[in-house]
Amino acid sequence: MTVGITGLGTYVPDETITGEAIAAESGIPEEVVVEKMGVREKRVCPPDGDHATDMSVTAAERALADADVDPIDLDVVLYHGSEYKDHVVWSAAAAITDRLGATNAYATESYTLCAGAPIALRQVTAQLETEPIDTALLVAASREEDLVDYGNEDSSFMFNFGSGASAFVVEGADGESEDGETAPFGGRARAVVRASAAETDGSFADDVVMPAGGSKRPPSEETVREGLHTLDVPDPDGMKERLGPVSLPAYLSVADTALERSGFGRDDLDFVALTHMKRSFHERVLDELGLDPGRDGYYLDEFGHVQSVDQALALERGVETGRLEPGDLGCLLAAGTGYTWSATVIRWQG
Repeated sequence: MTVGITGLGTYVPDETITGEAIAAESGIPEEVVVEKMGVREKRVCPPDGDHATDMSVTAAERALADADVDPIDLDVVLYHGSEYKDHVVWSAAAAITDRLGATNAYATESYTLCAGAPIALRQVTAQLETEPIDTALLVAASREEDLVDYGNEDSSFMFNFGSGASAFVVEGADGESEDGETAPFGGRARAVVRASAAETDGSFADDVVMPAGGSKRPPSEETVREGLHTLDVPDPDGMKERLGPVSLPAYLSVADTALERSGFGRDDLDFVALTHMKRSFHERVLDELGLDPGRDGYYLDEFGHVQSVDQALALERGVETGRLEPGDLGCLLAAGTGYTWSATVIRWQG
C-alpha cells in the first residue's frame, strides 16, 4: 500500500491586521512585532462570517478539485482544526461532511492543537493501510485570533494568531514504483506520505488556558465581565524558562525519528513546512536540521500562525516560490501547547 496526498487546498480571509496595528494596540514596539514575532500582517475573520466550517468547506472544495475527487467517493472526513469553532461540544466534521455532500463518508475529529497536521496525516495513513477504505479528506481551520487579548502582555506569544483553513485529500493505492517513492495514482499524487513521529511533555498542560468556559469555571455573567474568555498564560516567565531548554531538542527529535523511520537522515531533507514561530527560532530549527532558512522552508510572516493550517500554507507557498520542487524530501514539522511536537515525512511529487 502506498498513501499519497492527491489534493491540497487552503483558504484565508480577505481581512488583514498589520504588525503596525498590533503594535499600536498592544503597546509593543512595531519592530518587535514585525521582526522578532514575525508578523508583517495576518488574516482575520469578520465577527459575523468565516466560521471554522465555512473556511473548511472552501479549502476542502479546492482540495477535492485539485485531486479530481468527487465528495461522494470520500470514505472519511477528519477535522483536525481548532476546538474554537461554530459551536461548543459539537462536530464540525459532521457539518463539513454534510455541506460537501460526502454522503458515503463518516466524520470524525482529531485535536492536537497546533501539532495537528502531522498527526492527522499519521492517523489517516494508518487507517488507509489497515482498513477497507481508499480516500480520506483532512480539514482544519482556525480563527483563534478572536481569543487573543492584545492588552494582555502575558499572552504576547499568541499575538501572531491568524485565521484560515486547509484541506488534504489523501488516498491509498496498492503497489509502488521501483524507487519506492512515486505513488501509483496515475500521476495525480502531490506527495507520497512516509513515516511520522510525535512526543509530548504534559508538564506544560496548564501553561496556556482560557480561564473560564469549561467545567471548572462555567461561563457566567461574572466571567464575561472579568474578561476570562480569552487565552492567558498564568506564568509566562516560568513557561519560557521551562520551555526554552526542551523545545528545540523536541523539534529535532521528532524530525529525526520520522526521517529514520522513513529510511532517511537530515542530509536527505530538502524542505520543512514548519509551524509559525518567532523568526529567530524558525531559522534556528532549520539551521540545526542542516537547511538554509531562506531556501528550504517558508516563513509565514504574511499569515501569522494559523494553528494546524500552517503546514499546508507553507507547502503551497514553497511551491509558488520555487523552494519546494518535484522529488524533494519534505517534513511537516509542528508543535502545539500542551506540549506536543510532531513530524511527518513526505516525498513531494509536484
